Formats: sequence, C-alpha cells, structure tokens
Amino acid sequence: MNRKHFLSFLITAGTAAFNSEAFAGSKNEAGRHSSRIPPYLMEGDTIGITSPASFISMAEIQPAVAQLQHWGFKVEIGKTIGSRDFTRGGTDGERAADLQQMLDRQEIKAILCARGGYGLVRIIDQLNFRHFKKHPKWLIGFSDITLLHTHINSKYKIASIHSKMCNSFPNVWEEALPIQIETILSIRQVLTGQAVRYTAAYNEHNREGRAEGILVGGNLSLIETATGSSSELHTANKILFIEDTNEPLYSLDRMLWNLKRSGKLDKLKGLIIGGFKLKPEEPGEEFGISLHEIVLEKVKEYDYPVCFDFPVGHQINNFALKCGAAHILNIDQNGSTLTSI
Repeated sequence: MNRKHFLSFLITAGTAAFNSEAFAGSKNEAGRHSSRIPPYLMEGDTIGITSPASFISMAEIQPAVAQLQHWGFKVEIGKTIGSRDFTRGGTDGERAADLQQMLDRQEIKAILCARGGYGLVRIIDQLNFRHFKKHPKWLIGFSDITLLHTHINSKYKIASIHSKMCNSFPNVWEEALPIQIETILSIRQVLTGQAVRYTAAYNEHNREGRAEGILVGGNLSLIETATGSSSELHTANKILFIEDTNEPLYSLDRMLWNLKRSGKLDKLKGLIIGGFKLKPEEPGEEFGISLHEIVLEKVKEYDYPVCFDFPVGHQINNFALKCGAAHILNIDQNGSTLTSI
C-alpha cells in the first residue's frame, strides 16, 4: 500500500476482567444489545490452535505458539496441525472433530484458527454448537474463517474476532516491521478486553458521516457464499466491513451486486471497505470501472458513511476487529476512525 495511505493504530487500555454485564451483551448509546461477549482472557488461560481449512505444518505455527506463551497463555495444539488431506488440514471428518472438541471443552477459552485457505464450508454443518452456546469462547481468524464468524454471529449472536492467524506471526519478533507487530498485538488487546480505536488516512472517495452499530463482516467471497444458507450474514442496522484478495474487478462487481440485490446494503449504519488486492487484468480485458466506482454505484441511493482503505484484509496492516460488538464509525476530512464501545 502507498505510504501516504499508511494507517495508524491507537489502543486505549480497558478492563480485561470478565463480568456478567459483558457476557450478557454490551450496550451502545441507543440501548441496543450486541452479541454475547465471551469471557475475556487472563494469563494462564488456554488457547487452542486448529486448522479447519487448509493445511499448515507444525513448524509454521511455532512463532505463534511462542508468542502466545510469551503473553502468558497456555497453548493446546489440535490434531489437524501437520495433518494433511491434499490442500486441507486433514479430512473433513478430522477437521470437524478437532474443531468440535475445542468448541466443547470448557477449559479452552479461545480458538485460534491456524490459517485460512479453503475448507470450512465443507464442515460447518457437521458442527454442534450446543455447548458453545452455553459457554461461549473467542473464535479467531479471517479469510475462509469468515464463514465461522457469519455463522455464529447470525445464528447464535456470539461475538468473535476477525484477525490474523498463526501463519502471519513473524518468525523473529525483533526483526518484524512495526506495523506487523502492532497488528499481532491487537489480537491480545481484543482478547483481553482492551478498548480499541483504529484510524485510517483520508480517502477522497470516502463518504463522510458518523455511525453507531454492531460491527459485522469479513471476506466478501465468503459473505456471498453464506447468502441463502443457515450461515447467512444479517446486516440490517449494522456497520459492515468487507475485504478480499486476488479477485478481478468484474468478480467484485458481481459479489457487490449480490449484496445489494439480497438487501444487505440497504439498511446499513455504515460501510467499511478494507484491503482489496486486485487480480491483474489482461490487456484488452479491462473492466473499465474502478473499485471505488463499483462500491459507490451500489450505495448511491443510501446516505450512510462509507470509508475506503481501512486496515483490515489480506495485507500486513490487518488489525483485530471484534465482530458482533458495538462500535462507532466516524468519517470526516481527517480520515476514518472506528472505536469499540
């Protein structure tokens, strides 16, 4: 990303301790309830690592394991780590069983998905969330893991964390770029209940305004995949964020038409456009409409605020966002700010 669009990250310390009010669901100023907030983590709590989508080796997760332990957490590594069934982290049955046992076991306080890729849609309907509904815990990841976010946020109204995964932790912490360190630290900050405030530089295509609502979203391709299924994302009166990678402009146009035609854009409080790494166009095959134009075309009859180049997506500046929790989005001439409340 161009340096002039570098996005700053500010953290305001908050209370990490779990309380019954947070578990029942946080309130925004209008009195509406967000999703149920799982207990925030404390030192000594256990985080499980599993791979419900693509394959990842034991060696590849070691930087994440070391960092989680450095933060004071215990780590339990699932059987899918190092297991392989072609491109996937084990067979469908193995991946479902590994995630299921972590959902069911009360001593595991959070589940960090090792990587995205592809495979969660093949097992989502095999999972039983009965115990998880009684004893919610943090589910963490992005990309293909978006389907897990949409599923539990829409069906069970339980908050989750959209963030980097094990394959994004730096091999040598001391040699990592500051922005990489900040994004990884944001996972701990959200997990432990600290309030967060993210800012993005001004973009000339932004539509200014202020919005307050529950934050939902994730990977655009997976949001489209979930449409019409039991995992469908509900967006009415919410702040929606989207991102994607390696998609041609015509594909993004088609997916955004899907969101519009299915009513997902018409009752939003606000729209956040994160990172979109575009697939290069072949000479003579240009789509002729930019990403900004594609988005603004779909929301031209609505008046909610819209911001571009937000620090979320398949990029180094991919900060942890608490899906299902109340946030305030403010967009003005100084840029965009998203604050958890």
